[in-house]
Amino acid sequence: MLNLVGDVSSAARILPDLNGEKLFIQRGEGAYLWDDKGRKYIDTALGFGAVLLGHADDTVNAAVAQALIDSAAPSWAHVREHSAATALARHTGELSKVMFTNSGSEAVHLACRAARAYTGRGRIAKMAAGFDGWFDDVSFGNVTSAEACFETGARPATQRTTLIRFNDFDDVERLFAEDQDIAAVILEPMLANAGCIMPLPGYLKHVQDIAHKHGALVICDEVLMGFRLYAGLAGLREGLDPDLASVGKAIGNGVPVSAVVGKPHILAGFAEGRVARGGTFSGNPMACAAVSSTLSLLDECDYERLIQRGNDLREAIEAIFESHNVTISTSGYGNVFGIWLAPAAPTTYDRAAQIANPEFTKALHLALREEGVLMMPSPYGRIYISFEHSQIVIEEMKVAFEKAAGKLSRQFGNA
Repeated sequence: MLNLVGDVSSAARILPDLNGEKLFIQRGEGAYLWDDKGRKYIDTALGFGAVLLGHADDTVNAAVAQALIDSAAPSWAHVREHSAATALARHTGELSKVMFTNSGSEAVHLACRAARAYTGRGRIAKMAAGFDGWFDDVSFGNVTSAEACFETGARPATQRTTLIRFNDFDDVERLFAEDQDIAAVILEPMLANAGCIMPLPGYLKHVQDIAHKHGALVICDEVLMGFRLYAGLAGLREGLDPDLASVGKAIGNGVPVSAVVGKPHILAGFAEGRVARGGTFSGNPMACAAVSSTLSLLDECDYERLIQRGNDLREAIEAIFESHNVTISTSGYGNVFGIWLAPAAPTTYDRAAQIANPEFTKALHLALREEGVLMMPSPYGRIYISFEHSQIVIEEMKVAFEKAAGKLSRQFGNA
């Protein structure tokens, strides 16, 4: 009898059996994972974006181990918390106040609480098909849900959440004409969990301007994309001026940690005790050690080279499939991108839902797994690369994709 519900603690970890076997990971190092049978794989999930320096980085591990030795849960204020907050705030512009949490979902939830408390309004607007955590409020309208696709005039909403269509310039204006109770709009630099749907030029700034015009705040959900394009917030690089942001994943290189960062006046209610917060493990010594050590390493990393290496891989994957008479496209950035069985990547979720092909992505996952590469089996999944994905690793991935494309060509080749 299995005691673990559904075999895993998070549904994202569910993978199809390969040749009648389930996959259980034993350990990881750099760009690689090893399963319980000793088989080696190139990892492209990387903690679903959390592992940017590579698995089991020695510097980060040493800092975390020392924090664990000193005390895992000292209860009171400890020596690592302020330095970690200072290190993070150095990378987040005017969002200079920090509250640590444990997961991206918690960080978004706390940011929403901050927005409601500051504005006195009750409803949060999120992108249909965007993933901003698993709490009830913001899980409404997630990718593949019935409400994620909707017609003009039929906007799905609950008492605390309403949806807007990504890349629809007019829809956000309609939202504020319909609803005066919007506390904040959650923005993602791209719809990452919907297959890396990129924003149209000017779209994110347009949403921000409309929100601010109507007295609503802007929350940048940077849990996935923060620190992945450069050592900072992706939204700031796009010229946005958010009021709050949620960060996580890459700031701890796989160690569980996240945070809300915000403008001082927005978060003042927490400091003054007017708005509730808590969390026994929030800002724990291991998490803070991971943040300080990870950010110091990321400051020295060559992001431009990493993204170029990933773009080279994207182009190679498209060319490989084309050589096998299978037309695909990719969307995203060099170090995080999605693959579509279509001649052009979608710019809206409606189009993404039309071309998403679970059969193809499952078959690709299994074919790559046989060749020693692990990727997400979902049509809305992503391929990540880390700073440990050297050119040698990229070339190994190209060989695996060549073999996988050959296997899939008969089933998915162009007619």
